[in-house]
Amino acid sequence: MEYERPVLRARSDGADAETIAALENAKMAALRVRSVLRDRQRRESELSALFETANDLAGMSSLDQVLRAIVERARHLLGTDVAYLTLSDPEAGDTYMRVTSGSVSATFQRLRLAPGKGLGGLVASTSLPYVTANYFADPRFEHAQNIDDGVREEGLVAILGVPLRMNGRRVGVLFAANRRERPFAHSEVALLSSLATHAAIAIDNANLIDDTRRALDELHVVNERLQRHTASVERSANAHDRFTDLVLSGGGVREVAAAVAEVLGGTVRVHDRVSDTSVTASPEGTAGGFSPGGDPLAEGDEALSEAARASLAGGRTVSVGEAWVATAAAGTEPLGTLVLHGVELDGTDQRVLERAAMVTALLLLIRRSVSETEHRVRGDLLNELLEMPARDPESLRQRAALLHTDLDAPHVLVVAEAPGGDPQRLRSAAAFAAETTGGLAAVRGGRLVLALPGTDPSDTGRRVTTELTTAVNGPVTAGLAGPTRGPESFRSAFTEAVRCLQTLRALGRTGDTATTEDLGFSGLLLSRDRDVPGFVATALGPLLEYDAERGTLLVRTLRAYFAAGGNLSRAKDDLHVHVNTVAQRLERIGRLIGEDWQRPDRALELQLALHLHGLLDKGVDLLGEQDGG
Repeated sequence: MEYERPVLRARSDGADAETIAALENAKMAALRVRSVLRDRQRRESELSALFETANDLAGMSSLDQVLRAIVERARHLLGTDVAYLTLSDPEAGDTYMRVTSGSVSATFQRLRLAPGKGLGGLVASTSLPYVTANYFADPRFEHAQNIDDGVREEGLVAILGVPLRMNGRRVGVLFAANRRERPFAHSEVALLSSLATHAAIAIDNANLIDDTRRALDELHVVNERLQRHTASVERSANAHDRFTDLVLSGGGVREVAAAVAEVLGGTVRVHDRVSDTSVTASPEGTAGGFSPGGDPLAEGDEALSEAARASLAGGRTVSVGEAWVATAAAGTEPLGTLVLHGVELDGTDQRVLERAAMVTALLLLIRRSVSETEHRVRGDLLNELLEMPARDPESLRQRAALLHTDLDAPHVLVVAEAPGGDPQRLRSAAAFAAETTGGLAAVRGGRLVLALPGTDPSDTGRRVTTELTTAVNGPVTAGLAGPTRGPESFRSAFTEAVRCLQTLRALGRTGDTATTEDLGFSGLLLSRDRDVPGFVATALGPLLEYDAERGTLLVRTLRAYFAAGGNLSRAKDDLHVHVNTVAQRLERIGRLIGEDWQRPDRALELQLALHLHGLLDKGVDLLGEQDGG
C-alpha cells in the first residue's frame, strides 16, 4: 500500500499519462527491490540458522543427541507441524523411523519403509528429494498399507523428504510435513537439503566418535586383559623361581603351601598322602599337623574327592564350588592333594597350581626315596644291635650319630605285631615314629621292632602302640622292655620284650601292651633283672603294711589258708584261732588286695609271693641268680 500511494495521488491530481506511467514503473521497481531484500533477509536468516545448526551439531558427541537436534531444527526452520528422520537398515534392505519431532502416533513412530514404497521409500531408493502438497492425492507414489496407515493416523498431508548421503552412501531420509495442504517452495527444499548435508556430516562425526569411544573401550578392555596377563606371567615366573628354589633347597609340603599362598593368594591346603600330613597356608601364615588314617581334604566331601580323582585322571586343575583342586601324582599313583580357596584363577594361575602339584610330587618322591633309604639304614643298624655277638660298639655309635641317634641314651624296646593289619601301613607308621623321635625301627622274625628314646617303657610303648593302632585301624599287641644302658644292652632288652609279647599272646591278651612288671609273676620269671623284693612288695604290699602298722597276722593267715588247700577248718587249727576269725581275716585280705585274689592265676601269684617272702625272711640271696641266669 505504501508503494501504491504515489500513483493514486498523481491520478487524483490529474497528472498526465507519462507521469503516471513513470510512477508505475518506480512502484514495480520498488516492489522488486523489496522482494529481493526480503529474499536476501530470509536467505541470510536461513544461512545463519544453518550456521548455528552446524555449530550446534559439531559440539554434540552422542548420535542420539545429534539426530534429535537435526529433526528439531528442521521442524523449526521450515515451520512445519512434524519433522522426522529415517535411517537405512543394510541387513533388512529398508529404512526405519529413527527420530521424530511433533509426532503423536505410536504406529507412525514405528514405521519401516520398503524401497520405493511411499514418498520416503522413493527418496531412499533414488537419493533425490521429493515433495507433495497432498500425499494421498499424489499419483507419483507407490502406496503401501502400513505406510498409509501410519501417515493417516498421524494426520499428515503435505510432505517434503530429502536424502541423507554420507561419502556417496545412502544413510537415510530427512522429512518435514504438515497436517494440511502446503506447497513447499524450492528454497525450502534447498534449505532442508542443506540441513540434511550438515546432518550427514554430523552423523558421520557422531559415528566416528562412537566408533572411537568403542575402540577406546575395547582398547581399555584389552589393556586390562594385557595387564592381568602380564601379572599372571609375572606370578608364573615368580612361582617358577620359588618352586625351583624349593627343589634345590630340599623343601617340603609346608614350603610348597606357603609359596602357593604367597603367589596366588587365598588359602591353600596341601595333603601329603605318603605320611598323612596336611598343611594349611594363607598369606598370613602356615599351620600344619599330623592326621593319620585318610585324606582330610576329601573326607566327608564327595565333591572334593571327585575333583581330586578328575584331576588325577586329567592331570589338570579342577574347579569345584569356590575351590580349585590339583593332584600331585607319580604316574597313576596319587602322592598328595592341593586345594586352593578364596581366589579366582585364570588359565595361567591354574598352570601355576598344576606346577605346584608337580613340584609337590617331585619333593615327595625325593623324600620318600631318602626316607626309604634312611629307614633301611636304621633297620640295618637296629638289626646289628640285636645280633649276637654284637659288632664293635664304637662303630655302631658312629653310625647312629649320622642318623641323629644316641645309643648311650636310654631307649625303650618295643616288639609289636598286628596280624589283621596292613603290614605296609604298620611299617610306615613305625618308620615315621622312629624318624621323628630319633629312634630306630626294623622288622625281625616277622615282628616289628622299635628302639625309641625314653626311660619309661610303659609310657613310651603305649604311646607308640596307640599311633600304630590308629595307622592300621586294628589291634596291635606289643611287648615292652627297657630302658637300655648302652649299645650292649639292646639285645637283652629285645629278648625280654619278645618274651613279653609271647606271654601276652599266650594269655590271649591281643591288642594289649606289657612290660615284665605288668605281667606279675610271669614277668618276674621272664625279666632279665629279677626284682624279687619288688615283686613281693607288689603282690603282698598292702598286707605287709597292715600287719606292720596294727600287729595283725594277715600274711600268716593267707599262707595258712593256701597251705590248708583253702579249707577253713584246717587253717584255723594251724593258726589256733576260731574259724570265724579266719573268715574275718580273709574278708579283710580281700578288701586290701582285691576281691579277685582267689582267682587261680592271682592265687598262684600270691602263693609264689608268699614263698619268696619266706625265703627273704630266712636271708636267702635270691638276687644272685640274675647274673648267671
